[in-house]
Amino acid sequence: MEFENTSLLAESAGLDVSTEKGHKLNYSSSSSLKSKSTTAKIMSTLSSTLKKQEQKRLDTELKSRVKPHHQKQPMSAAERSATKKSLVILAAIFITSLAAMCYVYMICPELNESEKQHMKIPRDIQDAKMLAKVLDRYKDMYYFEVMFGVVVAYIFLQTFAIPGSLFLSILLGFLYRFPIALFLICFCSALGATLCYCLSNLVGRRLIRHFWPKKISEWSKHVEKHRDSLFNYMLFLRMTPILPNWFINLAAPVIGVPLYTFTLGTFCGVAPPSVIAIQAGKTLQKMSSSSDAFSWTSMGVLTMCACLSLVPGLLKNKLKKKIQ
Repeated sequence: MEFENTSLLAESAGLDVSTEKGHKLNYSSSSSLKSKSTTAKIMSTLSSTLKKQEQKRLDTELKSRVKPHHQKQPMSAAERSATKKSLVILAAIFITSLAAMCYVYMICPELNESEKQHMKIPRDIQDAKMLAKVLDRYKDMYYFEVMFGVVVAYIFLQTFAIPGSLFLSILLGFLYRFPIALFLICFCSALGATLCYCLSNLVGRRLIRHFWPKKISEWSKHVEKHRDSLFNYMLFLRMTPILPNWFINLAAPVIGVPLYTFTLGTFCGVAPPSVIAIQAGKTLQKMSSSSDAFSWTSMGVLTMCACLSLVPGLLKNKLKKKIQ
């Protein structure tokens, strides 16, 4: 087409268009087409590169704006201020509770010097033995005072996630008959864990989310998925050492476990391990370490109870799937 147009223009201008010049025009037209094709390819490549760069820029900007909630992020000034206030409240509650412990110690019957040195929270089985001897001496005359003192100490340990409640469980098994000891352990465990739950909900939520963001996110999804069977899962966790009790108490309010389910699950869930501790308390003076409380037989029974606690929840989920 270009060649014909060029020829017409040449003829209208009075020029003689020879065959040689026609060949030149053909070559010029071919070169022009090649040039246009090369330019189109360059423009296409450039456009593709620009699109990729723009997409990369948008992705980077999106990642910077929408940060994954499971990554640890630095606290803002407002969050740091709120955390400081929470820690002050926690310190005040702890000091008040410690003062209550001191008051319990003050109302104890008058002890001689050799007995006073054993009036402390037991840290090992030897401390528990010596404390048991002192309390057993005064238990008949000061029945409720001794019981009140052990209960307050137990709740204090559970509330502030301080280790040592196992020795108090063994001690209660030594001091009291089985039904009373079992009720006291379940009551103290449930009340102390509930207070720890409330403290975590009040002052520890930000800290827990800050230090364990990924785990909290995963467990929150797990809780939501099994919300209908949370009571059974709480029983299972209390009967098994998969997670430490102090961590369960602190994390439960953050991952969305309801308080009622948490308290009732704790009260019922600690019963099987408490039976073992109470039985160990009956032979406290013969024990050489806390590991003597647990035999392979008792651990097998405990494992069986833990597995059975999951059965209702599993059946409920299976029935729900069939209905759906």
